[in-house]
Amino acid sequence: MSKEHDQNQHHDHTGHDHDPGEQDVHDSLNHIVPPRIYIIIGASLLVLTGVTVWASFVDMGVFNPVVALAIACFKASLVVLFFMHVKYSSKLTKLTVFSGLFTFAVLIALTLADYATRAWGRW
Repeated sequence: MSKEHDQNQHHDHTGHDHDPGEQDVHDSLNHIVPPRIYIIIGASLLVLTGVTVWASFVDMGVFNPVVALAIACFKASLVVLFFMHVKYSSKLTKLTVFSGLFTFAVLIALTLADYATRAWGRW
């Protein structure tokens, strides 16, 4: 390595060289989450499971599945963000997760559009 190249590089706590504005891909691998966070998230998931069971006994009409799905989506978000470490990952990983969710939403929307526009009982 040249001396000029060394002046523009920074050594992070992991010993990797990268430019000042560049995120090291190994940063996300070395992130240590305190056990307290896992306990809080686990307890939140248990509480939300209880809320889901409680909501199933409350008559909300057509909104029962909507409430159950909303709680399930929130619980899935907690799992993806904290237990799968997406919260602490690089922007590329976050973009990949968001792209997968967007593709899933498009496929569900197309499926529901097909289902809603069928001529039921006319054929």
